[in-house]
Amino acid sequence: MTCTLETVLADAKSLVERLRDHDSAAEILIEQTTLLNKRVEAMKQYQDEIEQLNQVARHRPRSALLRTSLEEHQSAMELIMSKYREQVFRLLMASKRDDPTIELQVHIEKINEMATVMRKAIEMDEGRVCEDEEKIKRLELENSGLRELLGISREAFLLLRREESSESTSLSPLLTSTDISLRKS
Repeated sequence: MTCTLETVLADAKSLVERLRDHDSAAEILIEQTTLLNKRVEAMKQYQDEIEQLNQVARHRPRSALLRTSLEEHQSAMELIMSKYREQVFRLLMASKRDDPTIELQVHIEKINEMATVMRKAIEMDEGRVCEDEEKIKRLELENSGLRELLGISREAFLLLRREESSESTSLSPLLTSTDISLRKS
């Protein structure tokens, strides 16, 4: 009986150790998924802001190049997000298995790699957005300058027209009286 009691205690001890290991692995997974969830939320918020900017851009006439670059960015973000969701799903599935440490490490590396790719894509997009905003500001400034020139030329044209009409009205009686005197003679 002591032999079986000792084996039962040893088995219980090993089970407790395994449970602690699984518990610590689960805690690590929870921390990592929480971190990833925060990143996903930040990316969703970023994507929502991009969609809002796209909606504003759709209401304004923009160049085809700008529209094309925004569509390319959006499709790239959708592709990255779908890969990211797939990796998170695999990570969650791996955490439910008995021995998640080997596969978990592989998935963590893949997720870190994807997070790096997403960061680079976001940085590139922010650069593009800044360039596009600078182009828009330059075009708006040029547009306001052209509008100002157009206003000045309109004013000059109207002023010239008024001067011509005032000269023609002041000369009309003279011409008519000279015309009459010429016709009489």
